[in-house]
Amino acid sequence: MVDTKKFVKEAEEKMESAILYLDEQLARIRAGKANPKILDGIRVPYYGSMAPLSNVASINTPDAKTIVITPWEKNLIKEIEKAILNSEVGITPENNGEIIRLGIPPLTEERRRQLAKQSKQETETAKISIRNARRDAIEALKKSIKTDGVPEDVEKDAEAEVQKVHDKFIKKVDELYIAKEKEIMTV
Repeated sequence: MVDTKKFVKEAEEKMESAILYLDEQLARIRAGKANPKILDGIRVPYYGSMAPLSNVASINTPDAKTIVITPWEKNLIKEIEKAILNSEVGITPENNGEIIRLGIPPLTEERRRQLAKQSKQETETAKISIRNARRDAIEALKKSIKTDGVPEDVEKDAEAEVQKVHDKFIKKVDELYIAKEKEIMTV
C-alpha cells in the first residue's frame, strides 16, 4: 500500500518553494528605501562572461536613500554603470571614479500604485503555483485508489490534509503581499 503522506509532503515542498520564490521577487521590488536586492538581476561583463553585480563589487546602503557600489576593479566602473542604466531599476547612477552611488528617489503616488500592482501580480503567480501543487497531489491521490488499492476514506483524509496545507500557504502569500503593499504605500 502506498503511503499517502508522501503526496502531502511533496505538495508541501512545492508550496514552500513558491513562497520562497515570491519572497525573493517581492524583495526586488523597490519600495522607496535603499535595498541592495533591487540590484540582484543585474549582470556585468567580466572577463568574457556575464557575472552578477554582487560578484564583482561590494554593495552597501549607508543610509535609507542611498546604495553605494564599490567595484573590486576600477576598470569595471563604466561597465557597472552601463548595466545599471540598461536594467529595469530605473535609477541613474552617479559615478565619482571610485564608487557608484544610486540615490533612491521618493516614489510618486502613481509609481507606488504600479509597484503595488506588480506585487499583486507576483502574489497571483505564487497562488497559482500553490494551487497547481494541490491539484497535482489530489490527482496523484485519486490515481493511487485505482492503481495501488488505497482505500477511499484514506484518500479523502489525505485530500483534506492537502487542502489544509494549501490554505496555510495561501494565507502566507496573502500576509507577504499585505506587508509589501504596506511598505510600498507608506510615504
